[in-house]
Amino acid sequence: MNPNELKQAVGSGLLSFPVTHFKQDLTFDEAKYRSHVEWLAGYDAAALFAAGGTGEFFSLNPAEVPQVVRAAKASAGNTPIISGTGYGTSLAVEIAKSAEKAGADGLLLLPPYLMFAEQAGLIAHVKAVCQAVGIGVIVYNRDNAVLTAESLKRLADECPNLIGFKDGVGDVDKVIEITTTLRDRLVYVGGMPTHEVYAQAYFGAGVTTYSSAVFNFVPALAQRFYAALRGGDQAVVDDILKRFFFPLVTLRNRKKGYAVSIIKAGLHVLGKDPGPVRPPLTDLTADELAALEKIIAVAA
Repeated sequence: MNPNELKQAVGSGLLSFPVTHFKQDLTFDEAKYRSHVEWLAGYDAAALFAAGGTGEFFSLNPAEVPQVVRAAKASAGNTPIISGTGYGTSLAVEIAKSAEKAGADGLLLLPPYLMFAEQAGLIAHVKAVCQAVGIGVIVYNRDNAVLTAESLKRLADECPNLIGFKDGVGDVDKVIEITTTLRDRLVYVGGMPTHEVYAQAYFGAGVTTYSSAVFNFVPALAQRFYAALRGGDQAVVDDILKRFFFPLVTLRNRKKGYAVSIIKAGLHVLGKDPGPVRPPLTDLTADELAALEKIIAVAA
């Protein structure tokens, strides 16, 4: 898939990040992961992000990323697979190359490890990754990697395969500046934790697609919410927010790291156990699993 084809695909519908399945000894469970990706692909995601944030990219070693990508590509049918990459520039380039070799259709560049940097340094970082591969790259604006509209315009001018911008900061005024400045040069993706609760504001800013973590365990509900949002069916949007997303966010906010843990827990509730999260994340308690089961049952 060339970068422009990927750009069109990403902007065509709802996106999601499959969790990465682990055995009890915390090694990659490829068989269960492939089954999960195949199941998700049947719910018409516009693209799936393998080894992304919800897929615990931060806990995978560099050799595991292409392994996860190959498994996803083997199971996703025609659904594009976008691989995570990140850390320092050298390692991000190495992972990007290995993901491309493993068959990834594109890359999501997550923030570099730990350091805050000036715009010139962030530009150099993104540019190095873009120039190392031929596939499309989406940059993730979040935490210590927050690019300005001016920086993104420069990168778009210098990197033809930079095709997308994903926002996980939540400053809608800055997002509006970016979408107004770059217009259709990039595809814009919402990337806030449980983005559905932010989606209406982002739609107003020109961000008409997003990555849905809950798609992992309630894909039909996720698509129904997205369709209602795109179709302007406010009654359905409000109903799903009240019955499902608001209670889910309340439970998610009990502990740090639950933005990922609660997604794996959702699969566990459905009997599709993805295994534990890797440290430093922690799994939900038995009481929290019971609370999640009630939330899912009400929303079904």
